[in-house]
Amino acid sequence: MITGVHVVSVASAASSSAPVSVAQIAGNRAASPGAEDSPFSNLMISAIGKVSQMEDQARTAVDGLISGSGVDVHQAMIATEKASMAFEMALALRNKAIQSYQSVMGMQF
Repeated sequence: MITGVHVVSVASAASSSAPVSVAQIAGNRAASPGAEDSPFSNLMISAIGKVSQMEDQARTAVDGLISGSGVDVHQAMIATEKASMAFEMALALRNKAIQSYQSVMGMQF
C-alpha cells in the first residue's frame, strides 16, 4: 500500500476529504457502467496498483526479516529498493503530468 500519498478521485473529493484507495477508484469505475475508461487511465490505475503491490512485497519481506522467518537481508533490501524505485518513478510521472497540465492551462489562444 502506498503511504504518504492520497489518491482522491474528483467524485470523492467533493463528498469527503478521506483518502481513497486505488481499489475503491476501480470499484467506483466498475459500478458506473456509463463511464468510459480511457486506455491512459487504465494504464495509470494499473501502474499505481503495481507500485502498491511492490510496497506490500517489501513490507512483507521486512516483516519476515524482523521476525526471523527465513527472509535474508538481501531479499529484503532488493524488495525495498524495487518498491522505492517504483514509487520514485510514479512520483516523477505524476510531476510531469501536473507540469504538462499546467502548461496547457497557461496557453493563450
